[in-house]
Amino acid sequence: MSAPLQIGLLVFPKVTQLDLTGPVQVLSSVPEVKVHLIWKRIEPVPSDSVLTLTPTVTYADCPQLDVICVPGGVGIDDIINDEETLDFLRKQAAGAKYITSVCTGSLVLGAAGLLKGYRAATHWTAMEFLAAFGATPTNTRVCIDRNRITGGGVTAGIDFALTLVSIMVDRRTAEAIQLRLEYNPAPPFNAGSPDTAPPDILALMKERIAPAQARRGEAIHRAAARLA
Repeated sequence: MSAPLQIGLLVFPKVTQLDLTGPVQVLSSVPEVKVHLIWKRIEPVPSDSVLTLTPTVTYADCPQLDVICVPGGVGIDDIINDEETLDFLRKQAAGAKYITSVCTGSLVLGAAGLLKGYRAATHWTAMEFLAAFGATPTNTRVCIDRNRITGGGVTAGIDFALTLVSIMVDRRTAEAIQLRLEYNPAPPFNAGSPDTAPPDILALMKERIAPAQARRGEAIHRAAARLA
């Protein structure tokens, strides 16, 4: 009997829970896998919503992973300059088959030096920051570049996970999971992308996120300088 695939997803304060829980729901449905939620300590971690998440393993006790995945969220502004986290990712990446992210988690991979020379997807608000880490921003729901698989913003985490399953296992397994989850999106509005959202809605969102973008830009500058 073959050993189960070891899949680990980072959990950190102010993670966007859907970046994490979408892929976890998909990946936990794969036969013969072990899914880990990883953080520095085993203690409740607040997400960016009312949900609190509990890690299952610490950095120190985490086995070598076949897949390492970093979700996104406002909390990445702190961990892109957290050397303990970046060092953990570098060590895991050295032995992992797939190095992956969802949403702004790609910025964390970038800060760890794991996206230099790779194409990568991220949330639309973060595209401008990928180049600081030597990555090529790619406007797609899922970006595959060799063993780097990165998902776009938030809900793209489900697309990412299904794509990953099709690569790791096979398409039949991925399609069966998609059917089980009844993942058949039909959004009520065509406002889910800056390319399709009404101009006034896009302008509203850009105004709302401007202060956070400025803070993130400063964090990215520091992270890129550390990497250099």
